[in-house]
Amino acid sequence: MSRVDRGCRVRILAAIGAAALVLTGCGSGGGGSLADGDLPDQVKVVSVTDQTGTTAYVGSSQLKGIELAIDEINSQDYLGDTEFVLEKRDSASDTQTAVSQATEALTDRNVSALLGPVLSAHAVAIAPLVERAKLPTVFTQSGSEGVVIGDYTYRATAPMETYFVKALERLRDQGARTVSVLYNAGNVTLAGLGEHTIPEGQDEYGYKVLSNTAVQASTQDFSTTATRIAGENPDAVIVLLVGAGNSTAMSQLRQAGYTGPVVGNPAAGAGNLAPAGAAGAGMYWATDFSFHQTAPSSEAFVEAYRAKYNGENPLNYAAEGYDATWMLAHAVKNSGGASREDIQRGLEQVVSEGFDGALGPVTFEGNDMRVEGVLVEWTGSEEVLVEESDVAE
Repeated sequence: MSRVDRGCRVRILAAIGAAALVLTGCGSGGGGSLADGDLPDQVKVVSVTDQTGTTAYVGSSQLKGIELAIDEINSQDYLGDTEFVLEKRDSASDTQTAVSQATEALTDRNVSALLGPVLSAHAVAIAPLVERAKLPTVFTQSGSEGVVIGDYTYRATAPMETYFVKALERLRDQGARTVSVLYNAGNVTLAGLGEHTIPEGQDEYGYKVLSNTAVQASTQDFSTTATRIAGENPDAVIVLLVGAGNSTAMSQLRQAGYTGPVVGNPAAGAGNLAPAGAAGAGMYWATDFSFHQTAPSSEAFVEAYRAKYNGENPLNYAAEGYDATWMLAHAVKNSGGASREDIQRGLEQVVSEGFDGALGPVTFEGNDMRVEGVLVEWTGSEEVLVEESDVAE
């Protein structure tokens, strides 16, 4: 997730300061205790993520993907007799806790790599520490600046703006000439879309922004804005909210008399539109993953996930955690070693070559993931994949 809790800045700085003191006592913070080119019996990987707290639904899903990947890596003997061993830490949606847990991992010479948290506030605080310690770290979500900052920090979630354009392309193909925008100003990624990507896309995608309304993350009632937007009579509305806010906004837009298409974002998924029922029908969004997508590697992931988790369909957070973990396994395979330096060199090859993962064909720009993305739509009762033929209509 890319929401930054600015109220935690003092605690974050204090935690970073304490971590810096620990690192000072560790010398240069070089690689783990394993020698370069050495494949041990076990590769110790630590996960720091939210298993409890306000974003537990994200971290818990990510962790399910991580654990599935660990199972596959070991059961397939992907690294021969070497097994991945996962140690889980619950950051409980608290930045200071996440920093403390990451610091514990980076000072443990037996830890070869870190699977980072999902909140930007956590990731931004941790990234400088793992870079100094030279601990290979793969983050998911955490979409803000200051996360991917050097040779040892990677992100296995494509920035939303890189695939959000698929939704804007559909707007153009649908002939939308006017749009009204409602966005969460407290979310770094969504604010970037609302304040930059959408206004800057007017000429390219052929629409005019009639209004652009920012709301705070705590806003739960959008009725006044919905009434005003309906009065503007736009060809389309773009709603960039998080979680249950999407259902509320859709219901209030329909109650205000707006009946046209609505562009959302991946945070509208995971059942968040279900409370709106039929009122939510007509919202579609671009996402980096849907369990409906047809890339062979995605279908294989969905099948394995359902088998492990009793028929449950995976969320995008699980797919990202799965691919992040396989990145580390590919890195060990590439380098033939499990020291921190070995894994970093192996990750250089991973990002250079790309791979097919749960998210489909994956490439990188620097150490930052890129995917094609897909469009999904809420029918009023379920999410369905928007076929390419529908996009072209």
